[in-house]
Amino acid sequence: MNSRLNAMLQQRVPGARLRQQALPRCGGLNLLLIDPASVQPEYSAEAIQTIMRQPAYWGLCWGSGLALARYLLANPQRVAGKRVLDFGAGSGVVAIAAALAGARRVIACDIDPQALCAVEANAKLNGVEVELLDDLSRLPCPQDLLIAADVLYDHENLGLLDSFLSLAGEVLVGDSRIRDFNVPPYQRIGQIDCATVPDLDEFQQFGRVSLYQAHGLRHRDAGG
Repeated sequence: MNSRLNAMLQQRVPGARLRQQALPRCGGLNLLLIDPASVQPEYSAEAIQTIMRQPAYWGLCWGSGLALARYLLANPQRVAGKRVLDFGAGSGVVAIAAALAGARRVIACDIDPQALCAVEANAKLNGVEVELLDDLSRLPCPQDLLIAADVLYDHENLGLLDSFLSLAGEVLVGDSRIRDFNVPPYQRIGQIDCATVPDLDEFQQFGRVSLYQAHGLRHRDAGG
């Protein structure tokens, strides 16, 4: 699986490779992430176009995902015994944290097939089971909790927040990009300082992650 992921990564970031990395303050959670030593100091114009066209975002643990993972591991009662959907799963860090914290069922959803391969490999690395989903319309049943990290990088994506409310009884969002966040019924419940792993030397302002919560649909146990 690791060799397959490395081959996928090099399709998008020439010469780059993955390395198992322990996430800070996450109780031993490990991910296969881009090895900074393998990233070239300069890329050709053609390589930059390749990187920008299809970013290998699943090869990084973004700050908001790391913040949500820490939050769930420190507050396992938020997911214990629940059905959890990780939307825009990327590396799978939040889905894996939910499983480690005792969720009954965890589904990781991402439209990028390479990301789902990364989730599968990272879940196996951490000894947990995570189901994979590439199309949100095929969600098998309403969820108890929907979690989304780093999906609001564009203001146009704010519309996702309303759709989330119809998919789960509760929604938990992590974001460091939107500063004028005012989307009822979402309320900020806390802030966590987290940087992307590996460190991208991001602007300091993006290292402070806000957590938002909202209550969504009320549903009976739909099974699954």
